[in-house]
Amino acid sequence: MDEVINNGDRTVSGIAGRVVACTVLAGLAALFYAWYGNRHHYFDLHIYYDALTWWAGGRNLYDYARPDPVQGALYFTYTPFAAMIMRPMVLLPFGGVAVLFTVATIALLAQTTQLTLRTALPAADRKSSWWLTLAVVPAVLIIEPIRENLTLGQINMLLVAMVLVDFCYALPRHRKYAGIGIGLAAAIKLIPAIFIVYLAVTRRWRAFTVSVVSAAAATLLSAAIAPRESWLFWTSALWDSDRVGQAFYTGNQSIKGLLARLVAPSPPSTVLWCVLAATVTIVGLLRAVRAHRAGNDLMGVTLIGLTAGLISPITWPHHIYWFIPAMILLLVHARGWATRRRILLWSGLATLYAALIWGTVSFIVWGDAEATPTTTPRDFLLRNLFVLCSLLLLLTLPTAAPLARATRMPTGPAPLPAPPPIPKPDLGTPEPSRRSARMRYSAA
Repeated sequence: MDEVINNGDRTVSGIAGRVVACTVLAGLAALFYAWYGNRHHYFDLHIYYDALTWWAGGRNLYDYARPDPVQGALYFTYTPFAAMIMRPMVLLPFGGVAVLFTVATIALLAQTTQLTLRTALPAADRKSSWWLTLAVVPAVLIIEPIRENLTLGQINMLLVAMVLVDFCYALPRHRKYAGIGIGLAAAIKLIPAIFIVYLAVTRRWRAFTVSVVSAAAATLLSAAIAPRESWLFWTSALWDSDRVGQAFYTGNQSIKGLLARLVAPSPPSTVLWCVLAATVTIVGLLRAVRAHRAGNDLMGVTLIGLTAGLISPITWPHHIYWFIPAMILLLVHARGWATRRRILLWSGLATLYAALIWGTVSFIVWGDAEATPTTTPRDFLLRNLFVLCSLLLLLTLPTAAPLARATRMPTGPAPLPAPPPIPKPDLGTPEPSRRSARMRYSAA
């Protein structure tokens, strides 16, 4: 009985320790935001809200422009289907919409983190996924990709959740609806369509078909409801890259952004960008397929997400969510590594985490330097920080399935070997007894 009570005390103590640790981490994240504040004042959410209000007043959705002191006029850049599903927000005051977006972003971050942990962890450790989620969410709330989602009022976490629900829940359980989330995400914003390509190259044809049909159905529905906006988007607004900002702006953490900053304010070579983007796409797809064939599909999804950010013409920091599953998967892989190798990995992850907190646009105001070439190593590193980190991860993330953690050996002296068995003597064929001989003689 005493042993049971002691075990229960240790369990209660362990739970209390976890609660304290998670509370401290949440408090630190809250203190960080109390200091950091909302430096963007929901700028992107204002574009959504004002553009949809403009549209509800009978004007053309894609004619709305909001002035920006750095990049000039910025426009509504999402698809007509995205505008349709966001249009009900104009029924609420902007303050209420901002609160809903903030709460939804944090909730979706928790949901995607829990999905990632449950998928990445071995089956024996999945019961700890909720505790780990409560610990990880405050830690990743303060990195720049998530900060930008919150302070700009972005919808990127919704798209990430739609993709991960398909890959981490629906596909492993062979649900017939697997692929709907990916298709609808592609109908809202085009860059998630690369995950449809991933389904094709990994030969998951049912999910591929569902995603294509879902994207097409959503697009056709929006065309039927808003034909003028659909025509303008697909024939004009989609192809006007100036609507989303200058490629050389430091916030653009894509390959095209890196090239543009080398020659700013002149445009980069389109041929060079296409060659590099095609190369990165091929490398990303090959490594993702290799991870999928090794039974590590989440790593494949992460590699595709990093590839999408690199090859897109414009990739803002809030688009690069995929650093989070990359770090989680690396920590899981390291469980089976030698101690020295684990220490090297932890040092690298600590450096990456520090880089994600520092970011590219949060603590340095580049000002007039935005339109000047990056000529010094310092400027090149700081203005392309996420591009370089994405390329490094794309090339080095392990594609094999993680090794099982070695079983811990018992301490103390080794037991003595068991003695060899003693062979039985070969006694040969036993001679017949005298009684048996007499019986045979009498019978004769």
